[in-house]
Amino acid sequence: MRLSLLIAWLFVLLAGGFGLPEPARAQPGMSRAPSAIAPGPQRNVRIEVELVPMNAWAAPGSTAVVALRQKIQPGWHTYWRNPGDSGGPTTLDWSLPAGVVAGEILWPLPNRQRLGDIVNLGYEGQVFLPVPIDIPAGARPGTTIPLTVTALLFVCSDEMCVPDSFTLRLDLPIREGTAPLTGSDGAAIQRLVETAPRPAGITARATLTGGRLVLSATGGALAGADIGRATFYPFEAGRIDHDVALSAAAGPDGLSLTLDPTDDLVASGLTAPLAGVLATDAGAWEIAAVPGSLLPGTTGRGLATADAPGGGAFDAGTAARAILFAFLGGLILNLMPCVFPVLALKAAALARSSRDAGEARVDGLAYLAGVLATFLMLGGVLLVLRGLGQEIGWGFQLQSPPVVALLALLMLVVGLNLAGLFQIGLGLQAAGGSRLSRLNGPIGAFFTGVLAVVVAAPCTAPFMAVALGAALVLPAPLALLVFLFLGLGLALPYLAISLSPGLLARLPRPGPWMERLQQVLSVPMFAAALWLGWVFQRQQGWTPAVLLMAGAALLGLAAWAFGRRQTARAAGKPARPLMLASALALVVALGLTGVASSLAPSVRTGSGDGSGPATRPWSAQAVAEAQAAGKPVLVDFTADWCVSCKINERTSLQSPRVAEAIARTGTVYLVADWTLRDPVIARELARHGRSGVPLYLVYAPGEPAPRILPQLLTEGVVLEALEAASSSRRPTGRPAAAGR
Repeated sequence: MRLSLLIAWLFVLLAGGFGLPEPARAQPGMSRAPSAIAPGPQRNVRIEVELVPMNAWAAPGSTAVVALRQKIQPGWHTYWRNPGDSGGPTTLDWSLPAGVVAGEILWPLPNRQRLGDIVNLGYEGQVFLPVPIDIPAGARPGTTIPLTVTALLFVCSDEMCVPDSFTLRLDLPIREGTAPLTGSDGAAIQRLVETAPRPAGITARATLTGGRLVLSATGGALAGADIGRATFYPFEAGRIDHDVALSAAAGPDGLSLTLDPTDDLVASGLTAPLAGVLATDAGAWEIAAVPGSLLPGTTGRGLATADAPGGGAFDAGTAARAILFAFLGGLILNLMPCVFPVLALKAAALARSSRDAGEARVDGLAYLAGVLATFLMLGGVLLVLRGLGQEIGWGFQLQSPPVVALLALLMLVVGLNLAGLFQIGLGLQAAGGSRLSRLNGPIGAFFTGVLAVVVAAPCTAPFMAVALGAALVLPAPLALLVFLFLGLGLALPYLAISLSPGLLARLPRPGPWMERLQQVLSVPMFAAALWLGWVFQRQQGWTPAVLLMAGAALLGLAAWAFGRRQTARAAGKPARPLMLASALALVVALGLTGVASSLAPSVRTGSGDGSGPATRPWSAQAVAEAQAAGKPVLVDFTADWCVSCKINERTSLQSPRVAEAIARTGTVYLVADWTLRDPVIARELARHGRSGVPLYLVYAPGEPAPRILPQLLTEGVVLEALEAASSSRRPTGRPAAAGR
C-alpha cells in the first residue's frame, strides 16, 4: 500500500509539472498578486473543502485563525499528521501577501480507522484543520487580505485512495476591534483551538520491557486530573502499533500506557524520545517520552483504552451492538459442549422443582443471580488486571493450574453427590418411597450459576467473541454491561422455564425416576472432572497429574465416609469415627492437590496429540517467514481447556481431507497454544479484536491481512479458505484488505 501511495503522489507531482500552476510559498517581504481563484468551497464526489475563518474579521497586528473545512462523503476519510499504517496527511501550501505568515496546522484528535491488521489515523464526516495566521500591524482597516492555499490531501475508502488537490481562496476583512465568531463554524473552530493538544509541563518516560513498550507520564496537567480513559497517538510512524494501547493504568501522580512496539523498535532498541499526543477524557497534551524507567505513582487503577473524546470514541451504536452480541452469544453458549456438565445439574434441579412452581421460580432467580454475579466478578477482575498491565483474556481462570485442579475436584464431588454417594443439604422428601438428595435450595441454585460461568465461560460462541473484544476497549461501565448481558443470555433459557408454570406442568410428576435421572446425570460431571484432570496434566506434566489423581481418590474416600456418616446418624448409630476419617482424607486430598499445583510444570510441546497435519509453534516471525517464502499460513489459536477448540480440531482441522489440502497447497500450519498464560498470544488476539480462543486465521502470500474463519468450523470452510489462499486471492465477496 505504501508503494501505491507513492505512485499516487508522483502522479500528482508529474501532473503539476505538465502544466498545472504551482503556487509559490510567500517569503517575508514578498508581495504576491491576488489569486484569480474565486472564494468559496470546491468539491468532488468524495469531499468538499473550503477555507473558513473563525472570526468575522481580523484586527491589524493580531493572529487570525483560518481553518480548512473538510466535508467528507460517507465511506471516505482523510488523515491525521501521522496517517498510521498507510495513507498521507493533508498538506497546505500558502500564497500570502507580504508580512502575512501562516503557522502550522492545529491537528484535531484523529479517529482510528481499522481494516484487518491495518490501523490508520484520520477523519470522517466533517473536520476543521485550524491554522493561525499572523496579520501585520500595518494592515489597513477597511481592506481585505487575500489568503490562497493549495491543499493536497488523500481521500480514501475501503476500496481505493485518490490524491486530491484544491486551490482555495479566502478574502479576510481587516477591521479594528474584537470580531464575533462566524456562526457555528467559528464556534467549532474556537473549540478546537482551545482544546488543541499542546505541551503542558508533563514529564514522560518510555521503556522497553518483555517485548512491550511502557509509557509513563506525571506532573503538569496530569496533576489532580480525573482520568477514566487514555490513549496515545505517536507523531512518527513505524515505532509502535497504531491501535489502542494494550492496557492503561492511573496512579496518584499520573498514568501509564502499555503499547505494542514494532519489530524494528524492539530490534534497534529505544534510543530516541517517543513524541506524540497523550489523549484522555480530561484533555489531550503533547508529550515527548525520553528513554527511562517507569515513573512512580503511575499505576494502581485500571483505565479504559478506547480513543478519547474528539478522536475515535465508541459511540452509542457501537456499545449497543456489543451488548446485543453479548446477549446472543450468551444464549448460544447454552449449546456449546462446555456447558453440558452444568446443564446436567440444571436438568436435575428442574426435575426436582417441577412439583412446586414457587420453588422453581426461586431456583431460577437464584441461578440467574449466581450467573450475573460471577460474570460481573470475572469481567471486573479482567478489566482491572488489564488496566494494571497484565495481558490476559477471557478464560484466564483456566490458565491457572491451581484453579483447574480445584475445579476438577469440585466436579468429582458434584458427580459423587448426584450418584448418591452422599447428600448435600440432606432433605427427606417422599418421592415414591425414595430419599431424594439435592443441593440446598436457592443457595445451591446460586452456586450452580457460579459453577456454570467458571467452567463454561472460557468457551466462546458466535457473537460472543466480538462482544468480549469490544468490551475490553469500552469504558468500564459499558464493559461491565456487556458482561451482564452475556450472563443474562446464558441464564435466560433456564429462567424462562422456571418462571413458566405451563412448561413446568409438562414435566413428569416426581417419582423414583428422579433418583435414577440424577445418577445418569452424574456421568457428565465425572467426564468434566476427567477433562479438567487432562487439562491439568497438559499444563503441569505427569508427576503433578499423578498427585492430583491420588488427591481425587482420597477425596472420593472422604465423600464415601461422609455419606456413611449421614446414613449412620439417620439410623441413630455412632458416626464420629467416620467423620474423623472423612475430614482426614479431605485434608490430605487438598494437601496433595496443593503440592501438585505448586510443582514446576514440565516443558510443553504444544497443543494437540500429534495426530493430523504437522504443526509448528506460532510466532509473528514464523508467519512473516512463511509469507516471504510464498506459502499460505493457517494459524490456530487454541487451548487445551477450550472444548470448542478441541472439537474443531477433531472434526475440521485434523481431518484427512484437510491434511491433504495442507500438504498440496504447501500451507504452513501454526498453532498458538494459550493453555497457559502467554502475553504475546494475548496481544495478538487483541489485535484481531478478540479476547479469547478459538481464533483461526488464514494468510495468503503477499497479503498482510488474514482471513478470519468462523469459530465453529466445518471441513468445507477450512478447505475453501486454504484453496483461496494458495491461489493468492480472496473468496468472492471478501475483498483483500488494503491499507487506506
